[in-house]
Amino acid sequence: MGITRSPFYQLPIGNKMDNGQQITAKQRVALVIQYLGTHFHGWQRQKSDRTVQEEIEKVLSAILNQHVTLHGAGRTDAGVHAAAQVAHFDHNSSIPADKWAAILNTQLPKDILILASAAVDSHWHARFSASWRRYRYTIYTDLQPNLFLRPFAWHYYYAPLDESLMQAALNPLIGHHDLAAFHRANSGRSHSKVQVQEVECYRRGPLIHIEIQADGFLYGMVRLLVGLLVQVGRGDRSESNFTSLWVHQKRSEVKYAAPPQGLCLLRVGYPEFPFAKEIWFDNQPKFVFC
Repeated sequence: MGITRSPFYQLPIGNKMDNGQQITAKQRVALVIQYLGTHFHGWQRQKSDRTVQEEIEKVLSAILNQHVTLHGAGRTDAGVHAAAQVAHFDHNSSIPADKWAAILNTQLPKDILILASAAVDSHWHARFSASWRRYRYTIYTDLQPNLFLRPFAWHYYYAPLDESLMQAALNPLIGHHDLAAFHRANSGRSHSKVQVQEVECYRRGPLIHIEIQADGFLYGMVRLLVGLLVQVGRGDRSESNFTSLWVHQKRSEVKYAAPPQGLCLLRVGYPEFPFAKEIWFDNQPKFVFC
């Protein structure tokens, strides 16, 4: 399915019965959203900084002439991208659910794109119905800088990185663990327990990709984890030491977070999802080096 764009489109809000009574039945709409995080202070609405949630809510509220709250599957940090974030909102207009992507794309800023929209049941929730989230972190290891990679990768050329060591260090993370060592302060989460489902570290030319899938993520978790993992890749920290550090929750030894531009929310998984796989599964392009 392709992305449809059309001129601004709006239908009257609500419908009227023969007796003039307004019908206000709520509809729930799910969105698949891409955004370039470079100029956003994260997903979540804030008092003064520009955020993705706020930008989309402003457009929705203007179209519907009432305040609209957008619920996201997860909260990305400042500067972090999303290839297929998922969100939902409720409305009582007569605008068909599958038209919302085209409508919003005519009004949203250029660094946000709605890939698709669809109707979902009232019990379906972008955050609470999700089974997992998957993030990808990209490291560019060549000595030569590349302007086209700068917004989407950490240019790490200070020492060679061994992706096989990094993969070996990641493997013990599979399972249900308390990952307080990778939990930044100022989080509203009451605990640090995470069910890690898949981990993967692989190289494509000068690019190293690290992918982590879990039922949920702690505030700052992936960037702190990658910051420590590069120490394993360059041989400054052993795989066993990496594991011991998070097993024993030694947060004080995790001092450096990888920069945000290398991180992308790749996709979100649901038992019930109204979108075709090609829309949401792997929408972050990978650079190919010959």
